[in-house]
Amino acid sequence: MSYVFGVIIPYAAIIIFIAGFLYKIAQWAAAPVPFHIPTACGQQRSLRWILSSRLDNPHSTLGVIGRMALEILFFRSLFRNTGAELKPGPVLVYGSAKWLWLAAMGFHWSLLVVLIRHLRFFTEPQPELITLIQNLDGFFQVALPVLFLSDVILITALAFLFIRRLADAKLRYLSLAADYFPLLLIGSIAVTGMLMRHISKVDLRSVKELTLGLIALQPSIPQGVGILFYIHISLVSVLFACFPFSKLMHMSGIFLSPTRNLANNSRMRRHVNPWNYDVKVHTYEEYEEEFKPVMTAAGLPVEKAGSADEESAS
Repeated sequence: MSYVFGVIIPYAAIIIFIAGFLYKIAQWAAAPVPFHIPTACGQQRSLRWILSSRLDNPHSTLGVIGRMALEILFFRSLFRNTGAELKPGPVLVYGSAKWLWLAAMGFHWSLLVVLIRHLRFFTEPQPELITLIQNLDGFFQVALPVLFLSDVILITALAFLFIRRLADAKLRYLSLAADYFPLLLIGSIAVTGMLMRHISKVDLRSVKELTLGLIALQPSIPQGVGILFYIHISLVSVLFACFPFSKLMHMSGIFLSPTRNLANNSRMRRHVNPWNYDVKVHTYEEYEEEFKPVMTAAGLPVEKAGSADEESAS
């Protein structure tokens, strides 16, 4: 079964991931945008003497790029999010929700660092950038082998996001299996990875030989790869296979969201609905030409009076 879990399942997961990802992107890209619906959080550009909000309500491509960068890198809209709580009275109280923003930032950035660190298993020789990030991640050198800071932040952020869904009654009522499954799956991947590093250690040379073989399309199963690694890579394969069909696709969906990637220039340019089809227009000139005798007989004014008089006389 080593070949099944070490070669067949990873290849199948990669094929499903690539095909599903491209299909989803093509489906979103082909969808027309009937309305001009950019999210606006500030003053729109109008008169020159009115100061407009270039990032919250951008009217140019450069402003859209700036807003997208803040959203993708720093989750700006989530940072500005507020929580609502019903107090006795009843009174609805709004307050800051920065803990959610902090957990989301920690989760996404630490996951990115973990993915970059794992590139060392797929490259030979190892790029200096990966070595630099790995050294910075293990800067505190807690324990031996080094306990990476990204691992601690990732596990902590996942625990917070999971417990938050269970502790909040409103959020628990709205949560579905599709909300819990990615958290549990990524958490299981992180836990098995840390177990391989700190508890049940595996032969990293054998692991790298296996991954390099997968990349080179020359798969082989070396000796010394333990069962914990096969569990780990199987969980990663499940994550890759499920990715295009889950809410995790927001990673690419943010780039195709018309509420984010459109400039709010509705006062400067006309937005044409791409669903609009060509309509046969009956102009007034054609209308008058068709009903000129009837209009003249009824005493209605016509633009081509001379032609109408001649027809009436005839």
